[in-house]
Amino acid sequence: MAFQWLQMRIQEEKDRRQRESSALERLPAALAELHTHLLTCLEEYILSFGPEAADIVLSPNRIKVTSREFREGRWHPAAKVEVVAVAEIPGFRIERGEYSMAVEVGVLPSNKLFYRDREQDKYLTMDEFTRRILDRALFPKLRD
Repeated sequence: MAFQWLQMRIQEEKDRRQRESSALERLPAALAELHTHLLTCLEEYILSFGPEAADIVLSPNRIKVTSREFREGRWHPAAKVEVVAVAEIPGFRIERGEYSMAVEVGVLPSNKLFYRDREQDKYLTMDEFTRRILDRALFPKLRD
């Protein structure tokens, strides 16, 4: 005799595993897409403050962004932020000094990606997501 609750939970778990598998498969492409958006933001920042003001590096599982300030005739590191692909989420962890934020990546039925702040349980647009990554790194002396 099969219990209805058990059949339902088995199906839910199968669906969850399929969603997680789809997200994991798309994670490298999601990181590359995010890099493209962050690069666009940094290009605009660099146009305003100079080519040494910031840089971005894409590695297989992470993106590193460094901003610099011009003081005393030299460029000095001002802030650094890293976006790390984390399979356990599946998604990204944004690390900036003591601050860390987990963002889940998922696949919608339309095969588009979504981003969700796990702590706040809030879906993020790409505009909000790029701001959360870059704002404090590029503008550390400005208030929110």
